[in-house]
This record gives sequence, structure tokens and C-alpha cells, in this order.
Amino acid sequence: MRPLLLLASLLLLASPALAAKPNVLLIVADDLGYNDVGFQGSKEITTPNLDKLAARSLVCTNGYVSHPFCSPTRAGIMTGRYQHRFGHENNPAWLPQDTVAGLPLTETTYPHLMQKAGYTTGAVGKWHLGAHPQFHPNKRGFDEYFGALGGGHMYVPGTSGGAEYNIPLNRNGKDEAQTKYLTEQFGDEASSFISRHSGESKPWMLYLAFNAPHTPLQAPQKWLDKYSQIADKSRQTYAAMVSAMDEAIGAVLTQLETTKQGDNTLIYFVSDNGGPNLQGRTGTNFTNNSPLRGAKGMVYEGGMRVPFLVSWPAKIKPGKYEQPVIALDFLPTSLAAADSATLTPNNLDGVNLLPFLGGEKSGAPHDTLFWRTNGPGGNNAVRRGSMKLVRLGKAEPELYDLSTDIGESKNLAAEKPEVVKDLVAAIAEWEKGTIAPIFESPKQGKPAAKKKKN
Repeated sequence: MRPLLLLASLLLLASPALAAKPNVLLIVADDLGYNDVGFQGSKEITTPNLDKLAARSLVCTNGYVSHPFCSPTRAGIMTGRYQHRFGHENNPAWLPQDTVAGLPLTETTYPHLMQKAGYTTGAVGKWHLGAHPQFHPNKRGFDEYFGALGGGHMYVPGTSGGAEYNIPLNRNGKDEAQTKYLTEQFGDEASSFISRHSGESKPWMLYLAFNAPHTPLQAPQKWLDKYSQIADKSRQTYAAMVSAMDEAIGAVLTQLETTKQGDNTLIYFVSDNGGPNLQGRTGTNFTNNSPLRGAKGMVYEGGMRVPFLVSWPAKIKPGKYEQPVIALDFLPTSLAAADSATLTPNNLDGVNLLPFLGGEKSGAPHDTLFWRTNGPGGNNAVRRGSMKLVRLGKAEPELYDLSTDIGESKNLAAEKPEVVKDLVAAIAEWEKGTIAPIFESPKQGKPAAKKKKN
């Protein structure tokens, strides 16, 4: 009997799903509306592949990113730290000669730490963390890179846009031509990475950062035809772009299953911020952030509360997770999953979510979460428990109870002055550990003028 038990124990330890370090796949959408995927409740836009992933995931219903627009969120993900701590609070302009506008070289990156944990690291898609060669993904911890280095790109080959949106694609530092609809090409590249590294002894980490469904609004005809019933042409094209991204994600997930890596791959899915409200610029608001208030760029929920999935079939049971979590958590969670928690830097703001998602720990992973735009004195938000305070510049603070008012419609500041006082004090204390932005966002498509020193 004992030999049989010993044999069973050895077989259990040898099981790849339980013994091997998991692969890590981080998928980031760009400007995706909160209610524009099926698993979030959309009836208009169909996303069968993301819905299938959600069914295998913990759907984090209070999932956030650390900023309400593009590059700062990515800087937070790449470091596990509030980007305000190192001055990356704006979008870097496309200035290949600028050695400041990008993710500071002083920061230790997520992929660099995963390399130390024994991983092959790859990135596909949008970078937007600095145009100077010193900021290139291959120099920030990624063994392999293919994508668009700027803040966006044209989707259809041969179409024209701004300089940043027409730069050649880049493979490991060398220019490469765009060959097809960009979202599909990014999906192909991600699938290729998974296939090429499937038989290796080393695990892999892949950062798949779509620029979809960010503008410009361009979509394949087959998906436009699918949404021909949508009268608003901007909304129709946007819906088609979401479905094209879903199809690309489906191809990647299929590649995982084909190579028998699905069960032992830790997958995260988020948008980099909420859907934008472009009413004034396009005549339409083609994204749907309901039931949230606000949109991209704002510190109301619609700016940074996003669709948020965590999947690891070998270890995490699917369902819903209600406590607030943030994309800063991906880095320490991945290191813990890789049995390399000792590599976790001490200065992180993210936490290891595995004990919470697995039910080993109760309570909230974070006591308090913070957001800020426009530097010190700008717009702030802080969430503690279900209470959220919003302070827009010098305006009076607003207070909302998200447990009963997810749409932030009833300001409770006058009714709960002590809560307001405590949360304002929390912001002041947090801001002691931040700095002013070290570069400005480009204005109206042109680089912002640098401030002269006094």
C-alpha cells in the first residue's frame, strides 16, 4: 500500500499543471468601454472569445487601472508602482531624441523581474513608454518585441495619419512592414510567440498590448457588415473593432489550447482606461461605460474602472471577485505564481493577489487606492472600502458610496464630513511619496513646450 501511495505522490508532484511555473499572458485593450464586451453585459457588441475566457476566470467586478489614460497606466503595470512616484503622469510625445519622455530608466520593470525568475519574455503591440532608443522594449526586459512603438497606429496598411501613427512597425529594433489589419497581425504575432516557445523547458511571459479599439476608427469589412444595423457609423466601426480584437484574442487562446498550455497559463485581461467620450470632437460618443460615470481622462469610475479578468485554471476557480484590485497587482502576483516572490521589490504598491483570489485570505487586498491627473493640485480620487472621494482641482471634495451608487450620482460629502476629512488627509499623505510630472502630454497632436526654469 505504501509504495502505491508513494507513487501517487510522485505522480502528483510531476503533474505539469501543479509543478511547473505557469506561463503568464497579459492582454491589454486600449480605450475599451466598460460595457462594451459580453461578459460585462453588452447586448450590442458580441465578444464570444472574451466571454469564454471570462467563464474560466475570476471576473473582478471592482477592477481598476492606476490612471484614466494610456501611457501612465502602462507605466504602472510595468513597474507595479503608482507612476506618480516617478513622474510618469502624462503621455510621452513622439520625440525619438527625447531622453526624458518615457518610463524612467531608474525603474525596475515587470519583464526584467520575470527574466530573473527564469522566464522568456515577449511583447507584442503598442508600447507608448518612450520613443528614444533607450526606452525600447528590448532594453526594458523583453527578449522579443514586435509592434508599434508610439501611442497608436493606423490599422489598415497604406492609410495615412499623423507621423506617429504611420511609423513602421518594429521587430527587435528593426523596422518591419505592416502586412494586414493591425489587430489581426498582433494576434498572429502573439500566437507565433506561444507556438515557438511551447516546447521549451523555460516558461514564458507575453505582454499583448492591443491598440484596439483606440482611434482611428478603421475596421475590416466583415465586421462592419456584422454591425450594419447600428445607425451611428462611429459606433458601428468601433463595435467592429472590438469584435476584431476579440477574434484575435480567440486565436491566441486557441493556440494555448492547441499546444496544451491553457491550464497552466496565468492570464490577465484589462483595458488601459475607460472608453473615451468624444462627443465634442466626432459628434458622437461611441463607447459605453454604463453604469459608470465619466470617461477616459476623468477620475470618476468611468475613467479607470475597467473590465478585469484573472484566469489560471490549474489554481484559480472561476467566479466573481468583489474586492477592489488594481493592475499594479499583476507584477507581484506573477512573481508569486512563479515561486519567485523573493524577487519582489520592497517599494511596490501592487500586492500578491493569489491568497485573496484563492480564498486563503479574506478582506481587501488594498486598504486604499489612489488616482491623480495633472500633477499635485490637479484632480484626485481615493477609494477606501466602498467610499470614494473625488476632488477636482480646487473644487470642494465629492463623496460617493460605491456599494449603493456605482454611478456616483449622490454626493454624500455634506452628510459625512469626517469621512471626507479622513480621505483628504489620506491623499495628502500619499502625495508625499509622489513627484510632479517629469514630462508633459502632447497638446493637439503637437509636443508640449518645455517649461523654462526660473
